[in-house]
This record gives sequence, C-alpha cells and structure tokens, in this order.
Amino acid sequence: MSPRTRRAPALQLERTSSTSVSADRKPGAELPGAEPPRVAVLWCPDWPVTAALQHEKLPPDSAIALVTKNLVFACSATARAQGVQRGLRVREAQARHPELIVLDHDPALDSRAFEPVIAAMEALVPGVQVLRPGLCAVRIRGAARYYGGEKAAGLFLAGRADEEGAGGARVGIADGIFTADQAARRTDSVRIVAPGAAAGFLEPLGIGLLDDPQLVTLLRRLGIRTLGDFAQLGADDVFTRFGHGGARLHALASGRDSWPITPRTPPRDLDVVVDFEPALDRVDQVAFGVRAVAEQFVDSLTAAKLVCTAIRVELRSDSGRQDGTDESERVWLHPRSFTPADVVDRVRWQLQGAGDVGLRSGVTRVRISPEAVDAIGNHESGLWGAGPDERIHHGLSRVQSMLGHGAVLMPAVGGGRTLSDRQQLVAWGDRPVGARPVEQPWPGRLPNPLPGTVFLPRHPVHVFSADSATVAVDERGAVSAPPARFSATGSEVRGIIAWAGPWPLDERWWSEGARSAWRFQAVDETGCAWLLVLDSSGWWAEARYD
Repeated sequence: MSPRTRRAPALQLERTSSTSVSADRKPGAELPGAEPPRVAVLWCPDWPVTAALQHEKLPPDSAIALVTKNLVFACSATARAQGVQRGLRVREAQARHPELIVLDHDPALDSRAFEPVIAAMEALVPGVQVLRPGLCAVRIRGAARYYGGEKAAGLFLAGRADEEGAGGARVGIADGIFTADQAARRTDSVRIVAPGAAAGFLEPLGIGLLDDPQLVTLLRRLGIRTLGDFAQLGADDVFTRFGHGGARLHALASGRDSWPITPRTPPRDLDVVVDFEPALDRVDQVAFGVRAVAEQFVDSLTAAKLVCTAIRVELRSDSGRQDGTDESERVWLHPRSFTPADVVDRVRWQLQGAGDVGLRSGVTRVRISPEAVDAIGNHESGLWGAGPDERIHHGLSRVQSMLGHGAVLMPAVGGGRTLSDRQQLVAWGDRPVGARPVEQPWPGRLPNPLPGTVFLPRHPVHVFSADSATVAVDERGAVSAPPARFSATGSEVRGIIAWAGPWPLDERWWSEGARSAWRFQAVDETGCAWLLVLDSSGWWAEARYD
C-alpha cells in the first residue's frame, strides 16, 4: 500500500478509485489543496471578560464570570484559580467562589470593545479579517518586510493591541489561519511556525480542535485521537466517507489551510459628538446644543440609505469622579425610526433621569451613535400613506415628547410563572426589559390559551365541596373533596360543573421569598371559566377566561 493511501488501524474506509471519486464531485468542489497563505493571528485571551471589566470599570484581577442561560460562558483567571470554569451552573460557580462577580454576557459589548483594537491593527497593517471579537487575522508578508521580519512584526502587533487594552495579546504566525490560531494559543508572546512545518506542528494536537463535534466523536470512536492520525488518512478516502466538510477538516489537520484572508470593510462612522466648553448645567441648554448634531446624525443615515431604530446616548459630566458615575449611557428604541426631534427628546429624557448628570454637575460631552439600523426602503410610506397607524404613532409620540418618556405606556407580556409577573407596562417605543426574560423556559407557567382578564389584586374566594366543607390540598397534591361550589366574599354562590387540577407551583424554594401554590381551572354553571389558586393564605380567583 502506498503512503498516500495508508489508513489508521482503527478506521476501515471503503477503497474507491480516483475515477469514481471525481465522478461524484460537484463542479468547482475540488478538495482543498491550494498553497496556504502566510498569516498572523492576533488572539486576546478571555476577551469577553476583558470587555466586561473595562465596561464595569473593575480591577483587572477581579473574580468575574459571564453567564448565559444560567451557565458560565467565560470567567477570569482569578475565578478559574478558585475552581470556576466554563459550563458550570451559576449556583455551583458561586459555591466554589462566594465573592464571584456574576454578569450577563453581552455579545454586542464584546464587538464594541474590540473595535478600537481592530482600528489600531488596520492603522498598522491593511486587510485585517475579524474572526470573532478577540481574534483577528492578517497577511504577514508585507508587515514582515516593513518591520524587519515576522518576529518583529508580531511583537509590534501584540504591543499595539496591549496599548488598546487587549491585555496580554498573543500572536501566532504560520501557513494558514487555523495553524496560526493554534500557534497563538500556545505562546505567551509570539510564536512562529516555519513555512512548510504546519503539518508537523499540528500532528500532536488533539482531534477535538476541529470544529465539528459530530465528526470528532466518530473519529474518537474509530481510534483517531490526534490531528496527525487524521492527516494520515487518504484525502480521497476522507472525501468519499465524510464529504466536503470532512475533506475541509482533513486539509486543516494536514496543514493545508487554503482559506483566504477576507479583509473587513470598515464600517462608516455614523457617530456624532458634541463637546461643551464650558460645561452646561441646564437640561434645556444641552437639548438645544444637540439639535444641530441630531440633524447631522439623521442626514448621514439617510445619505447611507439607512434609518435608525435604536440609538445609544452617552453623556459625560465634569464631576471628576473616579468611580465612573460621571458618565451616563443608555440605549433608546423607537417604534419606527428616529427623526432629529426624536433624538433631541431622548437626550433630554436621559438628562432628566440621569441624576447628577445635567443637574448637580455640568455636561461636557454628548455622543449619539446608531445601535440598530435598517434599510430605508423598509420604512417608506405607501402611495396613499399608512392611514390610522401613522396618526396613532404621531399622536402618541407627541404626547410622549410633551409629558416625558414614561407618560405613554404599552402592555407587554414578560417572563414569569404567575400571570401577575408576566404583565408588564413599557414606554412607547421600548422593548420589554427586566429581570424576567420571556425567552426563558419558566417551568410551571400557565400554558396557552391564557385568560383574558387578570385580577389585580386577586379576588379572595371560597371553594366548597358538595357537603359545604372547604376544599383543601395535601402535600402530595390530593384534593380533600371535589370542588362543587365557589363564591367571592359577599357574592352569590356559583356551582362548578367542570374542573381540572391541581397543578403545583413552587418558586425559589431555597430562599426566604419561596412561594408555593396549587392551580385549578373551573367552569361555573353559567359557562364562565376561572383560574383559581390555593396558597398558604387561602383561595383566590386569579383570572377569568373571557
């Protein structure tokens, strides 16, 4: 058997002739085999943690964990030293380190914080490709000639990233993005893999580095543990057995990474900034001062054929505090798109609710930046206008501009297990926010269809059995007697013709705010359906199905 068709002992692939393999390929789908480009990859370790530390103005050695869906997404080196690691539940992570600072992971913050680093890289070397926040790649050939070698260029890039707050940036230089990325993760500064030595460098690395969990699991079952074992398989055999995806990963493991560097198109700077010297300490003065830049902001969006549906307003005062309280930052949403008057209104509302900013200390800077944009064609009016919806929108916006941001409220459904928890009132134009995200599973919440009327406050009722005894539920969920009648205090008694339940509701049983109850659905003799709840304080009518 020739070296090209040698197989790992644990993997038995069917032998296929080169003619049959090529017949199965689609046009233009040849196996990767182009010469890999010489690439430098800049890696910023723990970048989500670094971005969060900068945003929260915390010390670099803080024990911090970023969570998503109640699981640790990333954590600092200090937290890892105490046993915290990715994938732990928040409760277990806090048990390992009681002083752990827990914050929600914000991918948008990661991208915003990495933007200055990318801008600094582009000022040094053109053609930077952002792989993800905290990781970017660039062709190194031109930079190596300019700075006097690959080592010097890598040190210069890492040092410039550290100046922008990257904190311990590392550079790997090799043939192809994949190999350079692995080199960057295995050094404290700069690591260079010589041209043509990518296969030897990758050979002892684990197979788990390939970004395909299903294929990695299969290869491990077949006895292939390292990238070198995978690279020993014949390229045609891998293509026949695993298709184009497997062939691409085989090329990476073999050091034949032919992915091209795709430089990003730098986004157009649509932010507007106005500085006040001397500082202004009245809300109306600041609002008047931002009118011109608000018009400039909207005009620049229009010129780019965009409209803005969310803006970020940053205010800075001259209080001189070191704890960051001299800055106010908020994202404002709009039900349609912002006009210059809308932008000025948001700045004024933020000043009115920002505490010290604009009241006890003067405002020195206002920055307005687009947080979410959309194509202008999606917001154009029809030939005959939008009719009543336009009048409602302009009317509510007018009332809001006169009375304040919280003067016009809309009902919204939030997260929670009880109906009262799920009811929210949000300002016109804002999305529902709070500590109860609606996308969480919320086990035990009432399924659809939901009642049409929710009683706030709940109505106290009495539920009786056929022999006029009060119906109770024991700890195992057994009903003392079938419900036969119920009534509110001082009202007529209604007969129950159908009922279902009880369904348990237990919340935060480990805390002082624990709450437990039993839910029933009942239909009275008039055909009206009710949601009844039994808790430690008695029976309640929580809602009615209209």
